[in-house]
Amino acid sequence: MKREIFSEEHELFRDQVRRFVDKEVAPKVAEWNERGMVDRAIWKRFGEEGLLGTNAPVEYGGAGGDFLYDAIVIEEIARVRAHGLAVPLHSDVCMPYLTSFGTEEQKRRYLTAAIRGEAILGICMTEPGTGSDLAAIQTTARRDGDHYVLNGSKMFISNGQIGDLFIVVAKTDPKAEPPRRGISLILVEADSPGFVRGRKLDKLGLRGQDTSEILFEDCRVPAKNLLGTEEGLGFKQLMEKLQQERLVICVSSVASSRRSLDDTMRYTLERTAFGKPIARFQNTQFKLAELATEVEIGQAFVDKLLAAHVRGDEIVTEVSMGKWWMTELQKRLTSQCLQLHGGYGFMMEYPIATDYADAAVQSIYAGSNEIMKVIIARRLGLDG
Repeated sequence: MKREIFSEEHELFRDQVRRFVDKEVAPKVAEWNERGMVDRAIWKRFGEEGLLGTNAPVEYGGAGGDFLYDAIVIEEIARVRAHGLAVPLHSDVCMPYLTSFGTEEQKRRYLTAAIRGEAILGICMTEPGTGSDLAAIQTTARRDGDHYVLNGSKMFISNGQIGDLFIVVAKTDPKAEPPRRGISLILVEADSPGFVRGRKLDKLGLRGQDTSEILFEDCRVPAKNLLGTEEGLGFKQLMEKLQQERLVICVSSVASSRRSLDDTMRYTLERTAFGKPIARFQNTQFKLAELATEVEIGQAFVDKLLAAHVRGDEIVTEVSMGKWWMTELQKRLTSQCLQLHGGYGFMMEYPIATDYADAAVQSIYAGSNEIMKVIIARRLGLDG
């Protein structure tokens, strides 16, 4: 089915991305999953191909396109199951903080290198005891002359072992009331004194992504690395960018769901039981018909969100709806597709097993689905 939101130019770009991903990424996914980390070289190749920062300004090396180009990159990465390659995090979550809030010096120094794939980005939000409660973070950034001194710890940080530059959420005023007014975002290079990469975490899914603990032990960074015009703007900056972060997950979830479904339909046509393909059994047909319908409904809603986001609409409510619904669909779909594979679905040599494990985190990060429902209820005026 043709997707009306994409122009002919978008589709030509998709052809380019697909050729690149099939050649450069797909053959390496199993190795990355086994090793627990992607190669630095692939980031450079993405940069050389012009696939990082397709939405970033041309003057810093970006393509200056709309977010639909980013969505195409996200979809094609998901299509080959390269869930451990955190390009969407780099380009579509972290990079926008630099483009929107960075000083000219910060953009020239960091944004250009990130677009080339020479500096890998990460963001340090979550802490061991806070989860989705960003206002409760404990990491501090104390001003000391022309430097900030950071102390604290972060948990579940993607690109934690391989990353070069991190956007760190920290309290510059621990006594501020309400607490969110004391939060700032600070750019921290991985070679800064006192920046400590903790252990690489052993995860259920996303095996190819290096997720880590990060520690700050009297970590000194220049005061000019504050992101924004003044301290205390961090919470507002985070809220402004979470719409796109959650949209990224919507795009990835529905693309991954479609790929799992397509693979399962092929499997049921090839696998026989009781003398005929299991696709010929009514239960299989009904299950796949239901899932195919839900994927198309989900795709239509995601495309509506993409069009609105590109227009510049404020769609926090709708994106929150999409985030919880698409990720729950992905979890339910991969579970049912695994069931249709029978015992083979439980074997890691079959891709559906990886899909099932990778889907689990989708409903947790970027704000848990429970938080999404709180946001929706609040914006519907249901919280009194």
